[in-house]
Amino acid sequence: MERDIHWSEGLALSVATCGKGRPMVFQHGLCGDASQPADVFPNGIGWSAVTLECRGHGRSEAGFPENFSIASFANDLISLIEARDFTPMPLAGISMGAAIALRVAVQRPDLVSALLLARPAWLDRAAPVNMQPNFFIAGLLRDHPPAEAKEIFDRSQLAVALAEDAPDNLASLRGFFTREPVETTRELLSRISMDGPGVDQEDIAALRVPVLVIGNARDAVHPLGMARKLAALIPGARFAQVTSKSDSRDLYRSGFRAAVASFLQDFLP
Repeated sequence: MERDIHWSEGLALSVATCGKGRPMVFQHGLCGDASQPADVFPNGIGWSAVTLECRGHGRSEAGFPENFSIASFANDLISLIEARDFTPMPLAGISMGAAIALRVAVQRPDLVSALLLARPAWLDRAAPVNMQPNFFIAGLLRDHPPAEAKEIFDRSQLAVALAEDAPDNLASLRGFFTREPVETTRELLSRISMDGPGVDQEDIAALRVPVLVIGNARDAVHPLGMARKLAALIPGARFAQVTSKSDSRDLYRSGFRAAVASFLQDFLP
């Protein structure tokens, strides 16, 4: 993975590139980093994936917590795309990254030639109920030291339910208690969980680029029904269901890569 820096509003934001070929942008999820898109990006297909690590994520500087928002992250991404003259190009994202990509596609359709929205956690509304687990952890980290907060979480009804229904979600949520810096993690979980993409369903339905939506079952934070509904809102959008990581990480990865490769091959000459 190659890395360099993009400056946005005085902050040094890390840019990671994997693969070789024509560039596309592929954004990570909340409290993730560039390794998340890289894990599911297929090699040897004539494309490279460029990931801008959002403020407070990966190797990027955080800046002021007041600026942690999907809108702010989208503006940073727009500045990267414009600075590198990538336009128009395919834009992809997982979870929060999908919300960022959706916002950019609505606000700046001139920058986007195609859209890949994977495991969406938002449609059009802010603070969806599926983001409540993240907000719950933010509260625990606000009120308790991380180790104590984790013990409280592990005893909660939420953790018990996720252990049965969505163990991959549980593993991700438990990882937040050891993520550093704690203050940045707490602010990200709190602010982004209560945020939204800032678009409405009419905006989504007006998209006129090729779109692929990827969803999976056994995922409380990224409901399969939400992914299907998002695909249904967009004229001509494709939908692909991949194996849940709760069932098989290997099958999730291979299915995701196959869906991405199939979608992108339509854009090669």
